[in-house]
Amino acid sequence: MTVGSPRTRAERKKQELRREIVEAAFECFTERGYHATGIADIAARLGIGHGTFYRYYENKRDIVDHVITDLIERVVASLTAENAPEAASSLAAYRRQTARIGDALTSVFGSDPRVARFLVLEAAGIDADMRERVLDFHEFAVGLTAGYLEHGVDIGYLRTDLDIASTARAINGMILSGVLAALREPDPAAQERLGTAIRRVMYDGISAPPKGGNVTG
Repeated sequence: MTVGSPRTRAERKKQELRREIVEAAFECFTERGYHATGIADIAARLGIGHGTFYRYYENKRDIVDHVITDLIERVVASLTAENAPEAASSLAAYRRQTARIGDALTSVFGSDPRVARFLVLEAAGIDADMRERVLDFHEFAVGLTAGYLEHGVDIGYLRTDLDIASTARAINGMILSGVLAALREPDPAAQERLGTAIRRVMYDGISAPPKGGNVTG
């Protein structure tokens, strides 16, 4: 037995219990609603005492903060390497990149529809601070999208007169609409059609005109 292995196992068990508490909390939120759910409901579902719960989270509100932080980290992780803004050097590469990003975001939001439903539809109603946190998340997402547009303008495959900030909000609005649509109709084929429609709007609306040619249509 190597030194430190017991601690590693203990830390692993702690992380597993933290995740189980979050899962149990969201099951309760889904069934009862956030405000109607008590710590006793969450603890009872897991068969743990109140004291155990409070060793991992300050309260049920703390759980929601952790979920949003985890979501941000997962979104950022999906936008690295070949999906990073500077990875594309042409409109064709940007088309392929946005398709990959769409698949990555579908994985992030579609892995557990309860998370998307709670964050998009319910979290803002918890309290004023959480409403601001949700709005901050949307602003963060707009900043990410703007980075891709700015790179495209700088390289030359997107229009030089593009209003980057407003276009980023418009694109994210379409993505948000896709998330909402998936909550009502989680059919992968329908999601793929919507993703294709969004990309068509993006490319036709913001792609730079061919050099030496005229834009038609």
